Amino acid sequence: MELSEVDGVPEWLPDHLAGEGIESLYPPQAEAVEKGVTRGESLVASVPTASGKTLVAELAMLASVAAGGKALYIVPLRALASEKRAEFEAFEEYGVEVGVSTGNYESNERWLGEKDIIVATSEKVDSLVRNGASWIDRLDCVVADEVHLVDDRNRGPTLEVTLAKLRRINPDLQVVALSATIGNADELADWLDAGLVDSDWRPIELRKGVHYGQALHFDDGTQRELRVKSGEKPTAAIVRDTLQDEYDEEGNVAEEGGSTLVFVNSRRNAEAAARRLASTTAEHLDAEEITQLREVAEEIRSVSDTETSEDLADAVEQGAAFHHAGCAPGHRSAVEEAFRDRLVKCVCATPTLAAGVNTPSRRVIVRDWRRYDGSAGGMAPLSVLEVHQMMGRAGRPGMDPYGEAVLLANAHDELDELFDRYVWAQPEPVRSKLAAEPAMRTHVLATVASGFAASRGALLEFLEQTLYASQTDESGRLERVADDVLGYLEANGFVERDGDGLQATGLGHTVSRLYLDPMSAAEIIDGLRDADPTDVSALGLYHLVSRTPDMYQLYLRSGEREDLAMMAYERESEFLGAMPSEFEDERFEDWLSALKTAKLLEDWADEVDEDRITERYGVGPGDIRGKVDTAEWLLGAAESLAAELDLGSVTAVREAKKRVQYGVREELLDLAGVRGVGRKRARRLYAADIETRADLREADKSVVLGALRGRRKTAESVLENAGHQHPSMEGVDADESARPAEAPAVEDGEGDGERAIDEEDQATFGDF
Repeated sequence: MELSEVDGVPEWLPDHLAGEGIESLYPPQAEAVEKGVTRGESLVASVPTASGKTLVAELAMLASVAAGGKALYIVPLRALASEKRAEFEAFEEYGVEVGVSTGNYESNERWLGEKDIIVATSEKVDSLVRNGASWIDRLDCVVADEVHLVDDRNRGPTLEVTLAKLRRINPDLQVVALSATIGNADELADWLDAGLVDSDWRPIELRKGVHYGQALHFDDGTQRELRVKSGEKPTAAIVRDTLQDEYDEEGNVAEEGGSTLVFVNSRRNAEAAARRLASTTAEHLDAEEITQLREVAEEIRSVSDTETSEDLADAVEQGAAFHHAGCAPGHRSAVEEAFRDRLVKCVCATPTLAAGVNTPSRRVIVRDWRRYDGSAGGMAPLSVLEVHQMMGRAGRPGMDPYGEAVLLANAHDELDELFDRYVWAQPEPVRSKLAAEPAMRTHVLATVASGFAASRGALLEFLEQTLYASQTDESGRLERVADDVLGYLEANGFVERDGDGLQATGLGHTVSRLYLDPMSAAEIIDGLRDADPTDVSALGLYHLVSRTPDMYQLYLRSGEREDLAMMAYERESEFLGAMPSEFEDERFEDWLSALKTAKLLEDWADEVDEDRITERYGVGPGDIRGKVDTAEWLLGAAESLAAELDLGSVTAVREAKKRVQYGVREELLDLAGVRGVGRKRARRLYAADIETRADLREADKSVVLGALRGRRKTAESVLENAGHQHPSMEGVDADESARPAEAPAVEDGEGDGERAIDEEDQATFGDF
């Protein structure tokens, strides 16, 4: 189908897409148009990765906007929100306004009401509904990207309930659900009253197979020799083969070598594999690539002063990289961009990279098809859907002539097993996880508090509109779980019942607005109510929020239990709530896990060097950032709850929140709050006797320049943000006596973007 044949879209769209090389629609896209996606008809598109799902969404949203409507694009991950924003911003030159929202669960963000297309995570959309965003009822089109994630135990229930609420608010809402190929796309379509495009079409060929012995065995029955050298691992052999150019009969390069994604089952394996494969990729770099990769490596080193940064940068300099949740966001984005630019030739990743983020490659190697599963008590096979998601990353349209995705077998029986289990298998059906009690606690309270249900009957009627209700054969299960949850909410003062009638209390409304699991709120409230407000410590507060269901606690490593138990007894008076007996094994273990998490937060707030924290707790910089962000959110919620209940600990909670937010001791809070200062610059300024924001406003500029190591633009920006009347550093010489000890001198005019790693940054702030 030609673009000119598509009705309902803006007149400028065909020319715009032609400028991007898109002259006609792929078959699944054409089928979506035929089924009315540009005429407001709901649709489920279950098609492989790289087959044009995003354009289907764009056609629907732009048709809606052209008709005077408003569109919402729901993504599962913040990183994917940023990626989609960058894509959709290309429409702004035609007057389409795009807005993005992913954080701050307490706001309704009225400014989004002025946008034509809004990109947000499902959690953010859920919170916007709870907080009564006025523009929600003006939505005409909602796109749910990666909708198969309704099967995810953590994210799925929120996406499912959010879609149900949006359809309840807007009865004529168009829902466009995008999915990888799944086994029951028809069930999702029935649930959403939508048409269905269920296709296995891809723009370029994807060959799936297994490497065994000295050959690749493909799903079409063919084989291709791919020899593994003596002392070489099969993964390295495949990466080496992928990097080699292909030649025609005359000896000319017919196809340049390509890139490889290697999926492994743990962070440690991702890092180890990248280190090993760096020696393979390094042999295929030219001089220009080496220079560019050194620049990327420096960017990575500037993200954090940790071993993870250094190890990643070392691998990147040789054309390889790793990618996992322990990497900081800056690490991951740098790797993704360098991989898309074909500078990094091989990325070793955990399966998280398979979901959403646009990182296709010539070949995909699924090295590990088992991973540890605590519920199974050991290693368990990955799902077919997850492996197919990884395999779907093979082959980038417009850049690769084909894609190949292979698993690795160590024996002939395993070769047959992998073909049966994954290559020839169909993905599993997705199943709702809404009936799990943790999910129901949160969503039942929100449903009552936001006015969707004023009675038990109305609540059950709403729940009947969910995917779970359409899938379950277990009579009465939803009703039983809902009643159990209502009993819990009533016992904790979040809802009141009058016969069949339901009403959220003021406290219940606050908990819903704060986006807390009600069990987290109950834990926080109990801890603060029992506390002496004059004797609340930061560690006690960090431990309180760390033992809530909303905080993912650090695991106890072998040998840590005894040391943490000793610390627990030594600091027992600081805890907000009674410590369980050590003979209550499971409860005591959870208490100690929360203590380990709280101690990490305390170290961060005590300005312990980031590298020391990663080493001590066995985490990556991304984990630190995640724990800090979660603690800041939970402490902000605790502050709101303490204020509502008129508890005397509000000030202590607020200070603990600020300290963990900025990663500083109490004396630096004022300085660190100046935009552009942060924990390390605040300490340098403080050492130069600039102790407050007011001091900074009136400071001698030569002292500020010296304390900030001669970086003029940084100093000017900091002074401007502090409100200095004359922030310009023109003609100012740095006061060398204010320059931090051990810091290398910086020539005037250098350092437009200060690196985070300096010699003095490696200093610690106390032994631990």
